[in-house]
Amino acid sequence: MAATDRNSNVRLWFSRLLIAIVVVWNLQCALVFFLHPETFAPGFELTGVPGAAAIRGTAILFVMWNVPYLVALWHPRRYRVSLLESLVMQFVGLVGESAIWFMLPVGHAVLGMSILHFIVFDTAGLVLLAVAVWLAHIKKELPR
Repeated sequence: MAATDRNSNVRLWFSRLLIAIVVVWNLQCALVFFLHPETFAPGFELTGVPGAAAIRGTAILFVMWNVPYLVALWHPRRYRVSLLESLVMQFVGLVGESAIWFMLPVGHAVLGMSILHFIVFDTAGLVLLAVAVWLAHIKKELPR
């Protein structure tokens, strides 16, 4: 195997590692939201059965949102579109959460902190996915 091929494979596997970190974070968040919604509902100013249902619904959305991430994880070069979709989805989440946070009226400190946690979470994910995109696509052209 030539050195450039070896380097290309190392970049591919490091790209997968970065994507896997984001996937694990997202799925771990989904799991704890689904299994323990009562722990997280108060942070979103939600209570009781409706609060638990809303948090569990968010958990399901986390799993749904991870479909393109999982496809990209399989092979970031071959499924470039899924990786790029994942990057855009992460960016949309960050922008949307930031907009919600900036629009919160005074007096919702706990809710603001919960949203701020998601902003930090999605910023980290965006950086990792951006590096994964860069690493996965610095290579020789794939055979068609």
